[in-house]
Amino acid sequence: MIPDRIIEQGTLTSDGSRASVEVRIPWYRALPASCISGATLTIDGVTAPADSLRWEMNGRSRTFAEMVDDTESWWFPLDSAVLSGDLAIDPGAEHEVAVDLTLFIPYIVIGDGEVLHIDEHDAKTMKAVAA
Repeated sequence: MIPDRIIEQGTLTSDGSRASVEVRIPWYRALPASCISGATLTIDGVTAPADSLRWEMNGRSRTFAEMVDDTESWWFPLDSAVLSGDLAIDPGAEHEVAVDLTLFIPYIVIGDGEVLHIDEHDAKTMKAVAA
């Protein structure tokens, strides 16, 4: 719905082996963690391994599998989450960053008990800073 604002400009960080970027919800209402079903982080055409991805929200860093049943933690439209993964990039250099995000919208039923599922994409070029 608001895909061009998923990646927060200027938030790419790297410790040399792991990269992270801040992301914003591409929806107009808050969603519980259980509705964030997955994401990918790609930098300069290289995608972070899925098993290395971590989602940090409300001070907790977790895998997507760990959030499946979490209806207590909420992602609000004014809050950024941090998506990180194992990617070796150079701090100080410009990088092409892409994030794909999959969300379920629990209050919009589209038929036979299924809820709306959205896939959003954003890409930005930004300089990485040292973590």
